[in-house]
Amino acid sequence: MICIISATNRQQALTPQVAQHYQNQLHEAGIPSQILDLQGLPPDFAYSALYQNAGKNPAFNQFQEVIDRHEKFIFVVPEYNGSFPGVLKTFIDGLRYPGSFQDKKAALVGLSSGMQGGALALSHLSDILAYLGTDVLSLRLKLYRIEAHFAEGKLTLPLFNDLLSQQIARFQKF
Repeated sequence: MICIISATNRQQALTPQVAQHYQNQLHEAGIPSQILDLQGLPPDFAYSALYQNAGKNPAFNQFQEVIDRHEKFIFVVPEYNGSFPGVLKTFIDGLRYPGSFQDKKAALVGLSSGMQGGALALSHLSDILAYLGTDVLSLRLKLYRIEAHFAEGKLTLPLFNDLLSQQIARFQKF
């Protein structure tokens, strides 16, 4: 089973909707998946679940258990301020180290309002995942101008759908 991480806690973001679309495509391909939505993180987890408080927040521990159960992850990552959301970095920092992502596999999907498709965000996240010992699929989706190319829960640009299908096929073999 694949874990899709919706990598923002911002309300009304398109990220969870894109994650749901990705899950629908996986389902059509016969691949089971689960969405882990960072909007569900405990609001105080940066203080109650990290460092000296590791393992002490039952709500955050549920997120750790989901990570532990999976070997493959798809990160759906919006670009914020030239990188990825700080909540994703804080989430990763709160997970057990080493081991939460070590020797596991990841595929990356970047979202942006601009023309870069979250390229910088994916680059930064790739560096962190490499440090953690995660193998990252080389085909990284960069979904640019996402607001113009996503409607009614679906990607509307044929190119994006073709790339998503290619990523799913490659990630299944990865």
